[in-house]
Amino acid sequence: MKTLVFVSLVGLFLHDTTAEMHSVKYFYTASSEVTNFPEFVIVGMVDDFQTDYYDSNTKRAEPKQDWMKKVTEDKADYWERQTERAVVNQQRLKVRLDTFKRRFNQTGGVHIVQRMVGCEWDDETGDVNGYFQDGYDGEDFIALDTKTMTYIAPQQQAVVTKQKWDKDKALLEYNKNYFNNECPDWLKKYVNYGRSSLMRTDLPTVSLLQKTPSSRVTCHATGFYPNRAMMFWRKDGEELHEDVDNGEILPNHDGSFQISADLQLPSDDWGKYDCVFQLSGVKEDIVTKLDKREIKTNYVNPMNTVIPIIAIIAALVLLSLAVIGYKKYRGRRRGLV
Repeated sequence: MKTLVFVSLVGLFLHDTTAEMHSVKYFYTASSEVTNFPEFVIVGMVDDFQTDYYDSNTKRAEPKQDWMKKVTEDKADYWERQTERAVVNQQRLKVRLDTFKRRFNQTGGVHIVQRMVGCEWDDETGDVNGYFQDGYDGEDFIALDTKTMTYIAPQQQAVVTKQKWDKDKALLEYNKNYFNNECPDWLKKYVNYGRSSLMRTDLPTVSLLQKTPSSRVTCHATGFYPNRAMMFWRKDGEELHEDVDNGEILPNHDGSFQISADLQLPSDDWGKYDCVFQLSGVKEDIVTKLDKREIKTNYVNPMNTVIPIIAIIAALVLLSLAVIGYKKYRGRRRGLV
């Protein structure tokens, strides 16, 4: 079964952010013949927090953060309107799913249409940027360049759609207004509602880890928020690029994040090396010196295991010999009686 993820869609929009960058994203999924999964789902995200949810089973848009309930202060019928929009999009993506099947000469089986739509806003510069992309069965299908208001078709099957949508002036005008005005206006409101959560800063716990004495040393930071962070190794104060493997920022179950960076074991003075963690919005870096005494490991020296085993075996042998000797002694005593 195909995995219901947005790897292709999300990967297209990965970017460097600053502490002032905020985003709202809506992920739509329409599917066919997927067992125990709604035919249509919408997940809303603000700055990586899930804010709302709709599916074809419940047929109701609902908030996923307490602070999103404040939205009715600005628009009393907000959730009713969101539900209406979701129903309309459900029908549209169902039609698109059928269209894609015809374009690719497919009939039955598991097939998935995904859409990501949203915008980002820099509250320091005021810059806004929108994004819209459709994917089909895990591959990019069509995207809108919101700066030029033209569509990009990475697949031949999408060219017909591109030509049709590029000619639809009413649709382009709607999209222009949505991405430049409506979307960022609502994003600003969402950020204001959830400011205490979205604008918080949590520092991580940083550890040095190693599997074996000959393996790479991992600098690992976990428990930080937000996810706008960097980690790298330095030598004599200069950032290292060779012999270093920088990992991606990954989510934790509690909503915080983790990141790691691996360093090939240095052949020279370990004191020249340190690991640097930088969190957006925090002026002071967290610097961890490469110190053998501070490295945590689950590694157990085999000799530390062999020696106790040998000692136990030797003790058992001695005990056996003692038992045998005692039995022989008792036998001789009985022979003398």
